[in-house]
Amino acid sequence: MRTLEIKKNDANQRIDKFLQKRFKTLPKTLMYKYIRKKCIKLNGKKCDISDMLREGDILTFYIKDEFFEVAEEHSYDFLKAPKKFDIVYEDENIILIDKKPGVIVHPDKSYHFDSLVARVQHYLFDKGEYNPDEEKAFSPALVNRIDRNTGGIVIAAKNAESLRILNQKMKTRELEKYYLCLVCGKPKKESDVLHGFITKNESKNKVTVHKTRVDGSKEIITKYRTLDFNGKYSLVEVELMTGRTHQIRAHMASIGNPLAGDTKYGFAKKCNDELKYQALYSYKLKFNFTEKCGALDYLNGKEFFVNKVWFAKNNKISI
Repeated sequence: MRTLEIKKNDANQRIDKFLQKRFKTLPKTLMYKYIRKKCIKLNGKKCDISDMLREGDILTFYIKDEFFEVAEEHSYDFLKAPKKFDIVYEDENIILIDKKPGVIVHPDKSYHFDSLVARVQHYLFDKGEYNPDEEKAFSPALVNRIDRNTGGIVIAAKNAESLRILNQKMKTRELEKYYLCLVCGKPKKESDVLHGFITKNESKNKVTVHKTRVDGSKEIITKYRTLDFNGKYSLVEVELMTGRTHQIRAHMASIGNPLAGDTKYGFAKKCNDELKYQALYSYKLKFNFTEKCGALDYLNGKEFFVNKVWFAKNNKISI
């Protein structure tokens, strides 16, 4: 027999969801059988897969020891990652990180130990704010993601409550994200709201913008305004009204102004440059909650900025 006490970050979720995260080698069918046969009890009583866990609840297990994985410090993959990153803002619930171009946010198919989420976990582990042995089903996570070759603000949640709140606010578009980009040439209109439809070729990881709806397409809305022009490039601020894969890159290219340094959607004859990364940066984040959200109410109305964007300074082109 073994017991587990539910901590704050593991509360407010169904018992089956918790068990799937905690016991990764436990088959789902066997888990259901254990619950049905009372081999797993909640506060000493028979439980159901849909029961919600609360902080302080005690789970009792009459199952094989092999399902209890004991993690030793040296086996934590995130400790292989550097713990270095630039912090825009940090408090007890969140970290706003200025992700640099070239860093992946999550491990990809060709897994590499270094990713932004691993760096965050390493950083919080060393600070004593994250202990995998105590957090049975939660680990610090990222709320939004940015492409490897794009820089800008990424939100990391330190606890489960903050992650749930921000994931919901992301879905309801109550987190306003603004981007700076260098585009080739000068847009015909100084500012505009672009409307279109987008389809994605999964095998090529590339999207196509259409003026009208086609089969399998999704609507895209991109708002921009031109801040500066140096005869070759325009510095443009973009607000995403929808959030689709490669939306800014493809939408600006569709009006004849591809991003500088973008080899996927750029036109060599239009803008011949040798920039290492596409000139795109998520430089501003605003929390604009429409309803109260408990633990994170204090963030409502606040704006955060990245101070250093590699191709722009004080709304002027710097390259």
